[in-house]
Amino acid sequence: MNSISFNDLLNEIKKYNSNEEDISLVKKAFSYASFYHDGQKRDSGEDYIIHPLNVAYILAVMHADIDTLCAALLHDTLEDTKATKEEIENEFNSDIASLVDGVSNIKDLNFSTIEEVNYANTRKIITGITKDVRIIIIKIADRLHNMRTLNYKKQNKQQEKALETMEIYVPFAYYIGAYRIKSELEDLAFKYLKPNDFERLNEQRNEVGNKYLGLVNEMALKVENILKNKSIPYSIRIRIKNVYGIYQKLNEGKKLSDIHDLLALKVIVDDIDNCYRTLGVIHSIYKPMNSKFRDYICNPKTNMYQSLHTTVYTSDRFIHSQIRTYDMDKIASFGLPAFWDMKKGNARSEMQKELSNKCQFFNSLVQIDSMFSNNEEFINSVKSEVFSDKVYVYTPLGTVVELPKGATIVDYAYKVNEYEAPRLIKALVNDEEVTLDYVLKTKDRVKLVLSNQKEVPHDNWELYAQTSSARKLILQNKGN
Repeated sequence: MNSISFNDLLNEIKKYNSNEEDISLVKKAFSYASFYHDGQKRDSGEDYIIHPLNVAYILAVMHADIDTLCAALLHDTLEDTKATKEEIENEFNSDIASLVDGVSNIKDLNFSTIEEVNYANTRKIITGITKDVRIIIIKIADRLHNMRTLNYKKQNKQQEKALETMEIYVPFAYYIGAYRIKSELEDLAFKYLKPNDFERLNEQRNEVGNKYLGLVNEMALKVENILKNKSIPYSIRIRIKNVYGIYQKLNEGKKLSDIHDLLALKVIVDDIDNCYRTLGVIHSIYKPMNSKFRDYICNPKTNMYQSLHTTVYTSDRFIHSQIRTYDMDKIASFGLPAFWDMKKGNARSEMQKELSNKCQFFNSLVQIDSMFSNNEEFINSVKSEVFSDKVYVYTPLGTVVELPKGATIVDYAYKVNEYEAPRLIKALVNDEEVTLDYVLKTKDRVKLVLSNQKEVPHDNWELYAQTSSARKLILQNKGN
């Protein structure tokens, strides 16, 4: 049973927002939700209000704005009670009503099967991010609390929810940069999908972690002493890799002893200059593995993640280190929700701007949504092309392009510019000419050669394309 109370929620909110009007609105939302959920129980036997209370608390830890917190408290009222969107809008405001509506399942529509209902609701949640990113953030918090209490469900429901979490919510948490939530969702889902593997790997993880913790602490102490002497402000933490992350590495053929980032030393400093100075400090003490160095500050990941990664030799084991600023650490932990703390009143608009301008998955979602009216086709396309394993390739200017694993030159051409893609006549990868069905690999550098004339795609281009969006555009072009 969870012991979070409403006072716990208020205390968490007051750590970053003590405005009386805002606090009063949260109190009103709690009273409203308590009234409508009165008499309802969860499978655990708890009063139902405990669930929205916990969802709001998860968001308050991320310093969510007041509208989001109120929507979290109210998020099941439209779906499970007689409350209406119009009433919520009148009692609160239009933003809160829209958020609650955005996270609610579709009701009272004429679907033939339960599968059609599920596809429609999943599509509504996925595409909600194009209107307001806070919708998916609330849904992720909702799913996180449901996964924390999944033991009260029947086994078939546990498996169903765990699989859906892996297929939909884990990718979403990754794409918005919420690594802390992503890791917890992965382990919670893995625990129900493969319980024996989870227990075995969790035990091995703890054994290895305990065995080498002293070594990492020794490294931390050496780094601390030098940073102090150089007057570099710092914070140091030790992180152990989540169980599902270990499982993935082992599935790639690695041994537990080969997972160099099972234990990681995190060093957080005040600015970018001191990130590189700290890197120099670590390399002055320990010899780095050149093949394991990554500069995600100069070359951020497509979900905004920034950090320096280095793996160094010690007497007994390789140790992985991550070096970043305090703002980078907030982004690494919570992703876009960190904007609530960093951007304050402009957070919502800044989140949406970041999504549309920098997050490639967002534009892929928008494109797929515009192409498929059928909900099942839309969901399958999103799973195979957006929520799948990725390759990351470079344009001639060094821009990173994100594509699903298995993507070809044709897919790349339509991803970077669908209007110029039909003029493609050949391509160079790493300065060597390749065929148009060449399957791209991470770190490939791709240069397209275009005709001066408008070209109609070759008859077999749709066979080369692995993404449904590229295939659809090719077929549309052939039909014109």
